Amino acid sequence: MAEVLSPDEVDRQLGAGWERDDDEIVRVYEFDDYLDGVAFAASVGEVAEEEFHHPEITIRYEAVEVRLTSHEEGGITEKDLRLADLFDDEF
Repeated sequence: MAEVLSPDEVDRQLGAGWERDDDEIVRVYEFDDYLDGVAFAASVGEVAEEEFHHPEITIRYEAVEVRLTSHEEGGITEKDLRLADLFDDEF
């Protein structure tokens, strides 16, 4: 089981474009085309499945919102920050 990080630890380690929202980290990726966003969401899903840590993904017309938290641990852990970095690599 991973250790929940303090808000200060999360803020120090959070990558550009990500924000802390209570016990989640959130980023909205913007796209010029709906299908580009859908393809990105599919890529995020593949990475998440490989890591066996799954985000909440909301697909909008020109944006995809990704939310990460470690439900079993009850907050944000290193797993969430690692996955956020991997998603940014896909973008």
